Amino acid sequence: MQINNFSKKRFAVFITIIAAVLFYILFSYAKLAFLPAAVKTEQHKEVLRGSILDRNGKTLAVKANFYHLAATPSSVEDPQKTAEILSPYLDKTEEEIVRQITKASSDFVYLKKKIEQDVYESIADEIAKNRLSGLRLDRIQGRIYPENMLASQVIGFMGDDGVGLSGIEYSMQSVLSPDYDPLSSDNQGKDIYVTIDANLQYKLEQIARSTMESTQAESLMLIAAHAKKGEILSYISLPAANLNTYSSALEAEKRDLPSTFAYEPGSVFKVFSVASFIETGAVKQSDLYLCDGKHEIRSTNGEKVVITCLDHHGWITAREALQYSCNDALAQMSEKIDTNTFLSMIKAFGFTTKTGVELPYENPGSVRNPDDRLWSARSKPTISIGQEISVSALQMVQAGTALANNGIPLKLSFISQIASSDGTLTYQHTPVYKEQILSGSTARYILSCMQTTAQSGTGSRAALGDVSIGVKTGTAQMSDKEKGGYSTTDFLSNCLAVFPIEDPQIILYIVISKAQGETYAGRIVAPVIADAADVIIDHLGLARSGASSIAHTGKIAITSGTAPVIGTTVPNFTGTPKRLLIPLLDRNDLRIIINGDGWVYAQSPEPGTPVTENMLIELHLQ
Repeated sequence: MQINNFSKKRFAVFITIIAAVLFYILFSYAKLAFLPAAVKTEQHKEVLRGSILDRNGKTLAVKANFYHLAATPSSVEDPQKTAEILSPYLDKTEEEIVRQITKASSDFVYLKKKIEQDVYESIADEIAKNRLSGLRLDRIQGRIYPENMLASQVIGFMGDDGVGLSGIEYSMQSVLSPDYDPLSSDNQGKDIYVTIDANLQYKLEQIARSTMESTQAESLMLIAAHAKKGEILSYISLPAANLNTYSSALEAEKRDLPSTFAYEPGSVFKVFSVASFIETGAVKQSDLYLCDGKHEIRSTNGEKVVITCLDHHGWITAREALQYSCNDALAQMSEKIDTNTFLSMIKAFGFTTKTGVELPYENPGSVRNPDDRLWSARSKPTISIGQEISVSALQMVQAGTALANNGIPLKLSFISQIASSDGTLTYQHTPVYKEQILSGSTARYILSCMQTTAQSGTGSRAALGDVSIGVKTGTAQMSDKEKGGYSTTDFLSNCLAVFPIEDPQIILYIVISKAQGETYAGRIVAPVIADAADVIIDHLGLARSGASSIAHTGKIAITSGTAPVIGTTVPNFTGTPKRLLIPLLDRNDLRIIINGDGWVYAQSPEPGTPVTENMLIELHLQ
């Protein structure tokens, strides 16, 4: 019997075949390993980011899926073929794509980020159909901002890694997208309703952009806040970025000026200075000050300081000092108040402290104090007229809430509501009142002074025909960062407004920086305040009838020779000559102010208003 032995040669052939088969299997597996990764997206356990909506539920930021196309250069078999196929979908030339793959500094490179769903599907099909190797599509959570640049500094921007980089997206990151909790059945971020009214914001942005164009200014800020709630209804910072193209925006467009930019406010600050003087008893409403165009101060060490005024106002009261924005009178008043008391009042208004709104990087501003190396005899009087102090627009608005709420400031807020994914409210904004800093009488006096300024002072172009409004304007020289000191060409024009005066509902504040041509605040910002206030009044449905400040028709009906009798209600003084009003000044139970000469054409409060003790009655004559 013959036995066929298994020779070494046959054994070698057998091993070779087995090795070849194994190699082929491994090679095929390795090759196929790349293909599924190119068309699949890895499903991570993730938290779905909440949306940002305006106070009325209008969507301002909503989650969306995007995709990053990544390449492993060492695994891309044919860079040229890959480039030819993908070029139409990546908005890049073939040469650019080949260069990205072949010149990559590492073995990983993104060929394109933030690819939208329809383009993703086309790319995935091409990769599968052409068996392109070394490619992967990664799904990421993204954002769509339906209103583009509307209120962009408030909303903010979310980066490619799902983390907010600015605005509410940044400051409320933990609410919009909390960390994943494996024990929770609801891993979804909460929806945030901001206090902004998107429709009102749009209308005011139109006014702001038109103003930017007409003044050729470098920047503009405009804030409208609810005087009784502290809610920001509109927040404008121009220039502004389109949130859907944020990465390509200019740095100036990304800046949140009302929160981060600190500046010298100039004469607008005088309302808070006079409020401080009156509240502390350093100055009385009836005190008179002689403005002869300048005020000289000599310190104990012989230092001489001269504060100049733009006019010679003669003998004036604190009211008239605000009405005509008199530097001379303010400087004289500042000498009557203790320095530390004055600085304490300024800080009580919230200056030098962050307002605490839900926006990042807020600037606290600053004010000089007697311990500063640069403190001088000039410091206190110049602080009183809005110099040697830096503030933010948000601080000015918050300080304004004290005037509108009988001396009690409110905390400002951008958050109206927060709701879980099923619509359940987890937060509802309520007003947060701070410590009272002014008496009600002082706050009302300052408001009445601001009303006088709107009726017949430097803010007359902000006056409304049928709604009472109080304003204070200011024009300040800006610092010269290159030469030092103050610039002779760059000015900041601003105006603070409160309306209606009888029952303040809105605080409105505007700042225009580096306008070209006309820079005087009374001429370039006061009219914008009037336009913006008109829009706000109509949009919110505020009453226009019964306002205490009525547009004069030019005709005055002359009354008989009998003076009006002030009983339980305020009479109609229209047409009453000044000679019949003089006896009213002897009343100790009322405060009567007569502005001008001739006959009464306007009065505050309106006829029929119940008379109260120490009521202020202001009459305007011509």
